[in-house]
Amino acid sequence: MFASPLRQFALQGAAVILVLSLAWPYFGWRAEAVPWRETSLVIGAVALLLAALTRQPWWWRLMHGGFMPLVWATGQLAIDPGWFLLAFILLLLVYRGALSGRIPLYLSNRQTVAALDALIERENPQYIFDLGAGLGSTLIPLADAWPDRRFAGIENAPASWLLSRLLGLGRPNLKLGWGDLWRTPLAEQDLVYAFLSPAPMARLWQKAKAEMPPGSLFISNSFPVPDVACSELIEAPGSTPRSLYCYRM
Repeated sequence: MFASPLRQFALQGAAVILVLSLAWPYFGWRAEAVPWRETSLVIGAVALLLAALTRQPWWWRLMHGGFMPLVWATGQLAIDPGWFLLAFILLLLVYRGALSGRIPLYLSNRQTVAALDALIERENPQYIFDLGAGLGSTLIPLADAWPDRRFAGIENAPASWLLSRLLGLGRPNLKLGWGDLWRTPLAEQDLVYAFLSPAPMARLWQKAKAEMPPGSLFISNSFPVPDVACSELIEAPGSTPRSLYCYRM
């Protein structure tokens, strides 16, 4: 219950409406200004209570409890609104996937790249695709290691895509595109890699089953397809260990 970000906004909004629906009439009747510092603290306390009652994870409870007090404190700094607009635009350029599809920016580590390198040697795929290529941290080293294979990826965050294009210059076997992964055909891919989030995995699996050719391999970093047994599980060790869930088409 209340797992998605939109529902979390609804929970915070409920706390705001509840407190202000009492505070405005009360202080209006007394002909006094609303004490916004105290009101923000009360809103935070009510939001925290609602988050606890609906059994939200502990990090959501902290965010609900601190959100409105932090809004009030930020307002006291008298920061020009243009800076907030600039920060929003920069975040959108880098983290567009988190807003549009609950897919944050994850970077594959060297151990993951090494595990994929071993898979390429074993499977001998000619066409390798990365759904959500980010900064190219996966495809660029693999393209260098396998100049006779074709590597491609798609990224929907403009800044991440542009940086990956710049970092990937000079590699004729690498193509990095900007666009929507859901509109990207997978019919010719021998190996498809994704490091996304739990949110899109069920839908992505349906896309992979419908489009990928028989015998090809779909690999998800860290996030398994719900209710589907993987054909192979590869553990990539390191300071941040990763699990690669492999699904044979």
